[in-house]
Amino acid sequence: MVQGGKSSSRNRPEVDQKKPSITYWSKDPCICPVCGKAFRKEIMQKGGGRMIAGNLTDELHRLFEPSKKYGRIYPLIYDIGACPKCHTALFWRDFTEMKDGETFARIKQSEDVRKEAVNVIFPHYQLLDERTLFDGAAMYYLALLCYEKADIAYAPTFKRGQIALRLAWLCRDIDRVFPGHNYDFIAETFYRKALFFYQQTLINETGRIESIESIDNLGPDMDKNYGYDGVIYICGLLEYKYGQHENEELRLKKLDEYKRAIARVFGLGKSSKSKPGPLLEVARNLYDKLSAELSSNNILSIDE
Repeated sequence: MVQGGKSSSRNRPEVDQKKPSITYWSKDPCICPVCGKAFRKEIMQKGGGRMIAGNLTDELHRLFEPSKKYGRIYPLIYDIGACPKCHTALFWRDFTEMKDGETFARIKQSEDVRKEAVNVIFPHYQLLDERTLFDGAAMYYLALLCYEKADIAYAPTFKRGQIALRLAWLCRDIDRVFPGHNYDFIAETFYRKALFFYQQTLINETGRIESIESIDNLGPDMDKNYGYDGVIYICGLLEYKYGQHENEELRLKKLDEYKRAIARVFGLGKSSKSKPGPLLEVARNLYDKLSAELSSNNILSIDE
């Protein structure tokens, strides 16, 4: 059984050793809605040169430069809370806004399975003290499994997509600082999970099966909300970068569909609409890549 305390096992990668004064503990404890236990809420401090914004990737992921005083930090890992007793993990907001007893019962029932599954990928993770990159990634994986049990009223499909995408980013970070332990391969797995959940989100939203109107920040990262347009873009990007290649005909069909969707949303191709900002720039780059791959396979589409 995985425990919440520290472990000295050499199987646990000691990544991203904590720097002084990165976080603080909230005076008000968080109450776990699943087991009823109160636990401390860790909050990242802002300012003081802690967050030095770097480049924005084509996946709309904001990179941060390391500082001399604090080293490299990962703001994403503080967006998830995790109960050290029952290992329930959710976005902080859902610890108070989620009210569904059946959801909580399902999460409680799957406690042991959830702990064991997370321990396979993130051995000897801990939830009691200040989190490291490794512990933060483990919390995201706990959350991915918890939202699997959530009612559709809480938009779990989108949240699982966002969590899976962030997990891919965090696993790549782990691989950079602790190479040779297959976290690059694990990142690819989470990218494919993100692809599935993001695309299912669009299916559910357009089919009025599961709404994402309750989501206050569609991300995908924390620094900026790119809204529903961003969700469409991420779907197309993930299909292009991480979609299957076994059925080439199906792949080209999907790429053509996303090329059309991106042209409609962002005013690309023959249209002249303008949506300023970084999202337009990355969308235009993706549009060009989709066009190039389709053209190389003699697939021509009429751009809206």
